[in-house]
Amino acid sequence: MPPFDHALNMTTQAILAYGSWALTAVVLVLAVRWGIRERTPVYALMVLAAMIGAFAEPLYDVAMSLYFYSGPGMWTHFTAFDIPQPIWTHSGYVVLYASAAILIARAIYRGAMTRRKLYVWATVELVMSCVFEMFGINGGAYSYWGPHVLRIFNYPLVIGVLEAAQVVCFAVAASQLRARSTNHWQLLGLIVVFPCTFFMANFGAGWPTIVALHAQGTSTALVASATAISILLAAALVRLAASYVPPPEPVRSGSDAQDGAGGLGQHHTQPVLGDAGVVKQR
Repeated sequence: MPPFDHALNMTTQAILAYGSWALTAVVLVLAVRWGIRERTPVYALMVLAAMIGAFAEPLYDVAMSLYFYSGPGMWTHFTAFDIPQPIWTHSGYVVLYASAAILIARAIYRGAMTRRKLYVWATVELVMSCVFEMFGINGGAYSYWGPHVLRIFNYPLVIGVLEAAQVVCFAVAASQLRARSTNHWQLLGLIVVFPCTFFMANFGAGWPTIVALHAQGTSTALVASATAISILLAAALVRLAASYVPPPEPVRSGSDAQDGAGGLGQHHTQPVLGDAGVVKQR
């Protein structure tokens, strides 16, 4: 059973709430600034998508056996599946997921991303997840209470691996949508893309772990085997996302960051056949 009787640490709650919302403001300012420079709302919409996507957190909580400690003084705004949701989940999604995704997507747009660098970013996101969640868990804000294995300071390592995969997939998907969009309105699709990549990674790659955690009569060996499979599937997702990273190009400056429809798609000079069969440039 979830640890319903565990007391919430108010100091940890305050640090998570004030700290994450302050960082969210910084990320949003940078997203808007970069968007103005490149004439695209893609970065700001990535922030918005993450904040809205946090409303799906209860589904994740049930699947991964996560429970937010509640009680008098908890700053919560709604409860689902008997799990109260703290107000810092939305800002936490921005700090933990959108921030790295924006940096990855921007590097892809600027032609500064390679497959190897994407793997490095996946590792960076894994470290970010470990730091953020280990603080929240050991600080007394929430816990993963199921029979998880491979825990480091009470944090199931598979969670961080899945989170790294989801961030990479979201970033690459956002860059692909930007490259193919012909107007800004089409980028609103990011609001749907975020939960799609979120659940694709956590449920698509994490389903062996989820099933093993909730299986009747489960065992440590079963959970450990399923966890290993989920980690391998998450790694495969990162590799799949890396295959969609275009070859490196010269880094673009702010002055030439415009690309079709206000900085959305990419235009390349293409040869076409003229009336007399002469190749002309378009």
